[in-house]
Amino acid sequence: MPAERFVEHLNDQIGNEFAAHQQYIACAVYFDALTMPQMAGFFYAQAMEERDHAMMMVQYLLDQGAPVTIPGVQAPISSFVDLVAPVVLALEQEKRVTTQINELTKIAREENDFASDQFMQWFIKEQVEEVATMSDLLNVVKRSRDNIEAIEEYIQREQGAEGDDPTAPPVAGRSRRRG
Repeated sequence: MPAERFVEHLNDQIGNEFAAHQQYIACAVYFDALTMPQMAGFFYAQAMEERDHAMMMVQYLLDQGAPVTIPGVQAPISSFVDLVAPVVLALEQEKRVTTQINELTKIAREENDFASDQFMQWFIKEQVEEVATMSDLLNVVKRSRDNIEAIEEYIQREQGAEGDDPTAPPVAGRSRRRG
């Protein structure tokens, strides 16, 4: 079983991931209302990723026989001054999550919880990608704030459908393929 301190913090992180899920839904709805389907779709997909991250953490705790607590979350910010603001918020959120993931990894290491340390490695890699993606998107949105079509074209071109990551932890509620 994972270290008690790690379990406590991972349960907190489940709430952080669900909060990120809701925040990305709010961003998606904002862009949907502006008739920016590519940006809306991007943020809807990001929301599902965050939900899946929470459910990966749930599955890990279940697999380890550890208690799972689903914390409540605060309402997301849903009003934005312009189309740059949601992307700024998203980048800040990804940087905050990176700090949280690094702290979880630190706890696992301090507790000599090697399985939990290994579990967190995928999330570290994921956060590097997420921060880079949001940083690039913010640069494009700032540069093209008066050219919505350019933003939409960027999303369509750069955010193509990616396949499932075979190294990703299992998501609770999805069947597992056994080979």
